[in-house]
Amino acid sequence: MEIQQEEATKSRFRRICVFCGTSPGKNPSYQLAAIQLGKQLVERNIDLVYGGGSIGLMGLISQVVFDGGRHVIGYVNITGETVGEVRAVSGMHQRKAEMARQADAFIALPGGYGTLEELLEVITWAQLGIHDKPVGLLNVDGYYNSLLSFMDNAVAEGFITPAARHIIVSAHTAQDLMCKLE
Repeated sequence: MEIQQEEATKSRFRRICVFCGTSPGKNPSYQLAAIQLGKQLVERNIDLVYGGGSIGLMGLISQVVFDGGRHVIGYVNITGETVGEVRAVSGMHQRKAEMARQADAFIALPGGYGTLEELLEVITWAQLGIHDKPVGLLNVDGYYNSLLSFMDNAVAEGFITPAARHIIVSAHTAQDLMCKLE
């Protein structure tokens, strides 16, 4: 029985980089999604790579993963409270490069400009062949519907190829997203 449980928790990923807001957002479902994603990582024995913040969605997911006994690596270029191992970097470019280097996949929770910028950069890197790691979008309560519509329109208008549109995988729940990424 113990062997079956161990098999169920195996993942092809050792570490996943999560992009998300340092704000909790107005909708409580965003916070719940961060907690659920953190629990999915713990259940699947996956470590977290993240931006190093201890507040908002970033703080929630890092605390859940850390409390679940998994390794948490935060990359920071500013001072403040963090969760888990902290690796200082000289700036945002080095931060994103190190996070990408350490991760086997990427997931974006709801967030603002920084989350969007990080997400689009890893999508662009995949399109350019810089990496071939999966990119997931946790579309909590349709938060990213407008972005997904934009991408579909960009395909229709010839700015994004259909193949490049499939770089990003989206789902409404953490469990569904993890299953799609595996």
